[in-house]
Amino acid sequence: MTPDLNLTPDAGWGIPIALIGAVFLALGAQFQHAGVVKVDNDSEARGLNIRQLLALLRRPSWVIGTVLLGLAIVFQLTSLTLAPITVVQPLGAVGLIVTAIVNARVSKVKLDPKSIRAIAFCVGGVAIFVSVAAFTTHSKPITESELTLILAILGGVILLFALGIVFLRKRFNAIAYIVSGGILFGFVASLAKVVIDRVKTLFDEKFQTGHIEWLTIGCLGLLICAALLGSYFVQSAYANGPPDLVVAGLTVIDPVIAIIIGISILGEASTAPLWAFPAFLVAAGLAIYGVFQLAKHHPQSQH
Repeated sequence: MTPDLNLTPDAGWGIPIALIGAVFLALGAQFQHAGVVKVDNDSEARGLNIRQLLALLRRPSWVIGTVLLGLAIVFQLTSLTLAPITVVQPLGAVGLIVTAIVNARVSKVKLDPKSIRAIAFCVGGVAIFVSVAAFTTHSKPITESELTLILAILGGVILLFALGIVFLRKRFNAIAYIVSGGILFGFVASLAKVVIDRVKTLFDEKFQTGHIEWLTIGCLGLLICAALLGSYFVQSAYANGPPDLVVAGLTVIDPVIAIIIGISILGEASTAPLWAFPAFLVAAGLAIYGVFQLAKHHPQSQH
């Protein structure tokens, strides 16, 4: 028996919208990287300081990149209103291909076969993940207990990373910043999906009394904190590695975290057949392996 595609017609539109967002992500990353490189003149520091962060606001390339990333977020959030997070979130990996092509032309540094193979692992792993998710996952309303659990975990993660900035910043390298940013943005994607669904519920029920509560406000607050801290990690990653490595890490680690939350807490794969779970693990393993191989072999990687 042929499995049915587990997407509604509206959810199907989430896929092309997410792909457009991935292109904006790729272009935004390239422009932001160009701006960060121009202000990062401290060869000893591993992460950007406050002076450098403020200097970014005066770099036209960084501002343009920020606008493009803003558009990417708009398209991503739109796709999340239409389709399960397990389907649309991994599609950002398409941005990796665009970034690799654009960066190779801009930097005039040709990717070697090992780097190309690493990118293929990233994109291939994500493609398998999306294919399995499209047939086996579905969106469902989040309960207050599930949301409370996500917020508690995120609060601990934010505290842990904030302490890392204070005490371990000089020991961080590109891959450490990328992994940290990817984890935080995985939570951001999950919470954005939650906020969107709750706002949609408010509209559907015509803002009946009692539907705006502190838990939703707390969700939005932690989402903003995670996005700001994650953005710092991403900008510092640009200062320590090429843009396609940064995009590779984010477009793999970000959706892996979001999908782990979607499957383990939100129950988006509650009706999935048993074979889907080892398929998810294999696909995620291939993609993550590709990220670390790209960090190791990319011609522009800084060691």
